[in-house]
Amino acid sequence: QVQLVESGGGLVQPGGSLRLSCTASGSRFSFYIMGWYRQAPGKQRELVATMTSDGNTNYANSLKGRFIISRDNAKNTVSLQMNSLKPEDTAVYYCKAVVRLDTIIAGTEDYDYWGQGTQVTVSS
Repeated sequence: QVQLVESGGGLVQPGGSLRLSCTASGSRFSFYIMGWYRQAPGKQRELVATMTSDGNTNYANSLKGRFIISRDNAKNTVSLQMNSLKPEDTAVYYCKAVVRLDTIIAGTEDYDYWGQGTQVTVSS
């Protein structure tokens, strides 16, 4: 059973920084994609940043330059360094991991796994 455990959320003042971490476990297969999404109250869950196992990154355009994603494939961890935080960054941040399997019959299949979420609140 795959489990994703997030840590590092909390309350921070505007302009401050936080670092989120997520560790995945329980998979027989490696995680092709690991990353972060967030959901603010009353809004849909949205992409923050993802990284493939070979280092390709995908960021939400509005967050480029402030947020930095990194991962350690050997430890199945992904981290998100969040700088210059703004009140609008307040949300529950979710870790996501994707196992991608290439099968002869079904082709490529992705299996998505989510963490329980960690609250980030940016407020003075």
